[in-house]
Amino acid sequence: MKKLLILFVALCLYSGYIGAQNAYTIYPVPQEQIAGKGKVSFTSSVDIIAEKGIDNYTIERLVQILKEKGIEGKVAVKPKGGNSTIWLGINGSKGAADRKASQLKLKRDVFSLPKYDRHIVNLASQGGKAQVTILGENTDAVFHGLATLEQMLENGTADLPCASFYDYADVQYRGVIEGYYGVPYSMEVTADLFRFMARYKLNMYMYGAKSDPYHTRYWDKAYPDKISENEKRYGLLTSDMMAQLTQTAHQCKVNFIWAIHPGQSFTALGESDVLERIMEKFEKMYGLGVRQFGVFVDDCGVPYDDPSLKQCADRLTDLQNMIDNKWNQPGTAPENMVKQLQYVPQLYAYSWAKPEMARKFWESLNPVPEKVNIYTTGKNVWSVPNGKDLEVLNDYLGREVSWWWNYPCNDVDVTKIFVADTYTNFADETHIHFQGELEKDLSVKTIIINPMQQGELSKIPLFGVADYTWNMDSFNNMENWKASLPAVVGKKNARDFEKIVPYLRYYDSLSPLAGMISEFKAAYGKDPKNVSVEPLKAEFAKIISSCSTIAEMKESGCVSDSLFYEDLRPWLLKVKNMSQSAIVMLDALAASDLSKVNTIEFAKTWSAIEGVDKNSEHRFDILRGMGSDITLSVQTAEPAAQAMRPFLDWLLKEIENKNR
Repeated sequence: MKKLLILFVALCLYSGYIGAQNAYTIYPVPQEQIAGKGKVSFTSSVDIIAEKGIDNYTIERLVQILKEKGIEGKVAVKPKGGNSTIWLGINGSKGAADRKASQLKLKRDVFSLPKYDRHIVNLASQGGKAQVTILGENTDAVFHGLATLEQMLENGTADLPCASFYDYADVQYRGVIEGYYGVPYSMEVTADLFRFMARYKLNMYMYGAKSDPYHTRYWDKAYPDKISENEKRYGLLTSDMMAQLTQTAHQCKVNFIWAIHPGQSFTALGESDVLERIMEKFEKMYGLGVRQFGVFVDDCGVPYDDPSLKQCADRLTDLQNMIDNKWNQPGTAPENMVKQLQYVPQLYAYSWAKPEMARKFWESLNPVPEKVNIYTTGKNVWSVPNGKDLEVLNDYLGREVSWWWNYPCNDVDVTKIFVADTYTNFADETHIHFQGELEKDLSVKTIIINPMQQGELSKIPLFGVADYTWNMDSFNNMENWKASLPAVVGKKNARDFEKIVPYLRYYDSLSPLAGMISEFKAAYGKDPKNVSVEPLKAEFAKIISSCSTIAEMKESGCVSDSLFYEDLRPWLLKVKNMSQSAIVMLDALAASDLSKVNTIEFAKTWSAIEGVDKNSEHRFDILRGMGSDITLSVQTAEPAAQAMRPFLDWLLKEIENKNR
């Protein structure tokens, strides 16, 4: 009997019936989730009790979350007896939410940890009605707690399990640097990314689009009031569009940093007015709502002479002081202050120079105020954040550096996209020389990723980075990627998108179809007359079906969906068209009398020479260069280039041989 009981308990533990189980699946994965007692439901109207320290952006975000779930959120001084209540407050404030947390006996240990955006989210019951307490170290931390609540409500608004979350981020500044060479994101894509970042607790977006002439070539000129449709197509923004973006960023609690690229003017010994010109541009951008700035001098030559190095440090110091004197004086309202300067130096990859020269370069920046964030890409341009590189650079600089991570950047792989899991993307990006796993205890305050030219597709790897930078220890590569798909393409599309990801990749040699193709070709070589094409046709049909489902995102009525489709379109349609061509040619290959097959010419038009690689639907624009050297080209997407694409050539050749 005892043995049977032990076996039963073991089976229960294995199947998940006994043991700690999380009531909610939340991303980024919370540091701690504790199950409460019972279940609760939200009333159709909810009272919002916000302490004085909670800003309007946080309250407005909560109201919007509730509205999307069919709940009316009303700001109130005190709760009404018949409604659910949500309390928002600051730890230690002695305000309403702080007192509520004490009443609930919520532990406060999280606020003593040396971490970032620390907060508590508690869902409890009061007579069966939902009572939510969100307590943060500041209003921004409370805002991140709303992301947890939003995902909890994905399970509905009734019969929700009570739970508590004690949460914080491992990395202080987490987000995106739009610093690739290519078409800058449209206003619509950038705004959509801001909303995505708010949902997954990312807080920094640095704008430094290399092909934006008002970032580089015309760095000291104001953004134009009007642009043509063609200029809009290539990512150019007007001053009004920039103002709209900054407002959306503020609403999403994303630090929108506008960066200037004065190039060699920053170090030129003869240009005495460069700081004044930079400040004049900053003032224009400040008027558009920008409250944080950056200076880029990357990719314009690395100085090693003492006068140039000293001038770089002096000018950077002076610029930070000019910003503080203008916008950060005592008595300035917090929303009008400008946060610390961001700086991308010339020697951002330290392996470019011999160790003694690299040390000299980075040590020259030591006098710069410590508040200034100085960026590196690590040892190499494509390095993955790692402790060894941080140790080297922190030693050189004398303080902590920030990390510009060139991932999943495709500006040197423009025909490829990287929408697989994090480690597969590392393998697919041949410039990234990394084997192993992301470090679990990396000590760094800033990680921002340089994404693909396709901003919407970049959400998938960005989802992974959000999870990793929030909670390094819990990061699980495949679980994260599986969760990213419904988060980006929606639950109803996730399975179909997962089906076609192996073929959206350039390297499809390990895809399910690749193995079937190899077996088919081997069998066909031995006995062409007794090989069935039906299994391959069935697999291609499944790919076509999934492609068609994803293509419906274009007309879904959801802005995110249509933007995602437009980014994916060249790769998606090429995979679909190649699959359609393969079915036609497989039928032709299997036909006993080729003279009666009227589809051979159609098959040829979709072959490598006559169709697939020249179809305009499979092409997209790309900009290269910066400053006065920006050039436009049109490229063809290259999905499934190792197995599916060569198979079309093989089929065509075999059909032609058979037709002789």
